[in-house]
Amino acid sequence: QVQLVESGGGLVQHGGSLRLSCAASGRSLSSYAVAWFRQAPGSEREFVGRMDRRGIIHYYGDSVKGRFTISRDNAKNMAYLQMNSLESEDTAVYYCAAAIYDSRRWDDMEYKGKGTLVTVSL
Repeated sequence: QVQLVESGGGLVQHGGSLRLSCAASGRSLSSYAVAWFRQAPGSEREFVGRMDRRGIIHYYGDSVKGRFTISRDNAKNMAYLQMNSLESEDTAVYYCAAAIYDSRRWDDMEYKGKGTLVTVSL
């Protein structure tokens, strides 16, 4: 079992930056691909991006490509989501997830955090 806990959410101004953290416990995160998802109020959950186990291959959703970057530190059992040039449309609860196989589907994730709220002010 892997427990995932997100942190770093909060209120940020339009155009600002924020870094979310995902702390893993229970088992080594290095055995899993890591993905980030988000869900805005009244909207379906959206794929943000994913990174393979080695931290080499990145893949991002179109709405965040070029602005968001995923990284990981397997030695610390941590993953991160750096968010730049934030827009009001980025307001959402952000979730960290992990799976053995690379996937962009929420249902494929074996382990999921409870989320952290990011609010981007106008």
